[in-house]
Amino acid sequence: MQKTRTVIWDWNGTLLDDVEICIAAINIMLGERRKNLIDRDTYRDIFTFPVKEYYLKAGFAFDDEPFEKPALEFIEHYTGMAGKAPLFSDVEETLADLRFRGYRQFILSAMEQSSLDGLVRRHGIRHYFDRISGIDDHYAHGKTDAAKALIRSLDGKSGEIVMVGDTIHDHEVGLELGIPVVLVARGHQSAERLRETGRRVAADLAEVRKILQTQIPQQ
Repeated sequence: MQKTRTVIWDWNGTLLDDVEICIAAINIMLGERRKNLIDRDTYRDIFTFPVKEYYLKAGFAFDDEPFEKPALEFIEHYTGMAGKAPLFSDVEETLADLRFRGYRQFILSAMEQSSLDGLVRRHGIRHYFDRISGIDDHYAHGKTDAAKALIRSLDGKSGEIVMVGDTIHDHEVGLELGIPVVLVARGHQSAERLRETGRRVAADLAEVRKILQTQIPQQ
């Protein structure tokens, strides 16, 4: 098998450590609606794509209000706190190491494109990536279409491609694209949920780097 030469990174929860900010934002909204707040364990057990399903599990009722209202409220709260979200401590070392070893790197996210671009640049890592692909609205329905467009744009000289993410949706996108996926179990979904996909599950990016040097099953 040809050695992996292209890595497609998820952003939120994989490179950006924003779980606590997401919990804080959703709890503001739940509190305003006099709903029960959620803790980190509950959040990681119920978060999913499309996020409308996650909102329902969190306690929102869309017979009372349209989904678009809390979805946009969340973006307002998230944007106000996003500057506090750091990269995971091993991100820049990992990106630099892979670039040194000749890997092409991309970001694929269910975040709105301009917001995604701004956060990546704010953290000073834009230069590691050939392309950053987000979506064209704030509703986070998923990123399958963006993934397909990204794959079509590659020049066919990328060697083996692997995707690295932190959610079951990343696994699902990998199935759509027919590429291997490695899941990192410190982001928006629990390790138990990720293992149910049958994918390789890593604790951190140091482990991801080791996995990238092995043969990764496509499923």
